[in-house]
Amino acid sequence: MMKIGEQGLDLIRKHEGLRLKAYICPGGKLTIGYGHTGSDVKAGMTIDNAQADALLLKDVERFEKSVNEMVDVEMTQGMFDALVCFAFNLGAGSLKSSTLLKKLNANDKPGAAEEFLKWNKALGKVLNGLTARREGERALFLA
Repeated sequence: MMKIGEQGLDLIRKHEGLRLKAYICPGGKLTIGYGHTGSDVKAGMTIDNAQADALLLKDVERFEKSVNEMVDVEMTQGMFDALVCFAFNLGAGSLKSSTLLKKLNANDKPGAAEEFLKWNKALGKVLNGLTARREGERALFLA
């Protein structure tokens, strides 16, 4: 079973950003740390950097498990890290139903890499932040 590497964690940290005080994210959820949501997040809550990292590692475990279960082909560390970052942002369900996963499991790794770039919209609008994230994931996938 593969585990996320430091490059994958760095990519998530970079694109999620760090907020040590709870806030409402664009999706309307109470969020803290590196995009952590859940019933444990309360309005007005504050955490420190160590707590933010601990929450990130705990959150990532779920996506590591999903990626390990969904991918049928051998992966490099970069491929795995990119897929965990993708799933962390969009949910494991989005990865599961994606052409990206279908191409990867058909061993079309170059085709799978190109699929990352299609996931750069929110509510039908292209977002620069998502475009940058998908480009970073694609680059890590191909590394």
